Amino acid sequence: MQAKSHKDLIVWQRAMSLVKAVYMLTEKFPSREIYGLASQMRRAAVSIPSNISEGRNRGTAKDFAHFLRMAYGSSAELETQIEISNQLGFVDGSQIHEANTLLVEVSKMLRAMISKLG
Repeated sequence: MQAKSHKDLIVWQRAMSLVKAVYMLTEKFPSREIYGLASQMRRAAVSIPSNISEGRNRGTAKDFAHFLRMAYGSSAELETQIEISNQLGFVDGSQIHEANTLLVEVSKMLRAMISKLG
């Protein structure tokens, strides 16, 4: 059964959970980073479900695949930013576990969907 709305897509639902995890993670950052790395991470995270929904609602498989690729690019960007925050000591390993787990899950789902759509 095909999803009627982007909200029915499991990848969109998991990406929304990722956004929440990133917001919770970045709340722990030093206040000096609110307009720096924290802001960049939040924008990258929000971009993932946003691109999924925009692509799903464009109507063609080609457009959907294009926006899934953009979402996948944002997931790669976020992966790097999470690692930067870890290396800078803004968070510890246990704090990034949930975000990383969700990020890996969403990235794999996006890759599979992109492969299927071509």
